[in-house]
Amino acid sequence: MSKRLLSFLLILALSHTLVLAQAKPAPAPQTVMAVDAGRLARLDGVLQEYVDKNQLAGIVALVLQDGKPVYERAFGWADKESGRKMTTDTIFRIASQTKALTSTAILILMEEGKLSVDDPVWRFIPTFRETKVAVKKDGVVEMVPAKRAITIRDLLTHTAGISYGTSSEVAALYEAKGLGPAAGFGWYTADKDEPVGVTMERLGTLPIVAQPGEAYVYGYNTDILGAVVEKASGMPLDQFIRERITQPLGMKDTQFFLPPAEKSRLATVYSSKDGQAVRAPEGSKGQGHYVDGPRKSFAGGAGLLSTAKDYARFLEMTRQGGTLDGVRVLSPRTVMLMRTNQSGTLHSQTGLGFGFGFQTTDRYGANGMDGVGAYGWGGAYGTNYRVDPESRLTLVLMIQQMPNSTDIQRKFSTLVYQSLINK
Repeated sequence: MSKRLLSFLLILALSHTLVLAQAKPAPAPQTVMAVDAGRLARLDGVLQEYVDKNQLAGIVALVLQDGKPVYERAFGWADKESGRKMTTDTIFRIASQTKALTSTAILILMEEGKLSVDDPVWRFIPTFRETKVAVKKDGVVEMVPAKRAITIRDLLTHTAGISYGTSSEVAALYEAKGLGPAAGFGWYTADKDEPVGVTMERLGTLPIVAQPGEAYVYGYNTDILGAVVEKASGMPLDQFIRERITQPLGMKDTQFFLPPAEKSRLATVYSSKDGQAVRAPEGSKGQGHYVDGPRKSFAGGAGLLSTAKDYARFLEMTRQGGTLDGVRVLSPRTVMLMRTNQSGTLHSQTGLGFGFGFQTTDRYGANGMDGVGAYGWGGAYGTNYRVDPESRLTLVLMIQQMPNSTDIQRKFSTLVYQSLINK
């Protein structure tokens, strides 16, 4: 081939490439969503209405975008009977929102090589070596051996088969060991005069309700993880969380038990009766033992107290890939494990998943207007949170009502998302 012909062919090929490049439409600029303050202000009237109708005693709502507050309000009463108003620094019982911090503690230890998520739990708590599964067949409950050992991964995703021990198959056995029906609604241990590790060792002798890895079963999973943290780190769970998570992040109001001097900052628990908020009783199904209790059981599944601002700092750390204000708690890759569905369709077949500590949104519309990749959870006292990396949002809603018969969580989320507009 002559040099002249080769040059001609090269020019022809280059011209063809340029034509194709020009014909191909340029990618559309990425839409940046910003909060419209006027639309977000609709929240004021909606949240106030819950208080005015006495459906809820009090509310704290916090919304961050890009880490900065775009909405922060308190409504109603921290204690209606005494006339103590709700404030944005009121302290709440966050119950199962504790699970995310305990899961973080486990993953810190994973990063340090002190455990693996595929370790069997019996390596840390030997009573889990011989696990039985309660199977109900033709009205008769029989105990069969677990097909395999429960792993830390199972506990992180609630797929270990471990419940709160309140179902008919196992309730009597759990109650006899001070768990299940003997522990409030099953998850409550703040009144126990023993370390959580002792309680979890006893739990290991009880049957579970599904084979490990075969079903999503919500229960004592993260309480067991709290005991694993203690074993693997050599320190009590409260100390580990304080030294490795809350203190570095500046979460000064997040703790398992409240100093008596700060009792006036703790919101009162209410319950729903005929659609109205009524003061809940003392004890495990109401006010709890978070000020005057034994202060010995640091429940990794449901034991912490916090404020909206404090908890938002923890969530912002996860949204920003494990770091906040120059403090790194986890690596970005580890945070992605938390924020990514690790349980397939066991948690849901409608677009929700469960990662290492968070429920995940895998399909738009599966959880209101959450973006794909959003994650969150809530607590038994009515607290709730969502983080949406796509929209750069962190939402925290705090109430103290158990049970809560209102639809406030969904309305709160909807009114935040409807305020997003193209910038």
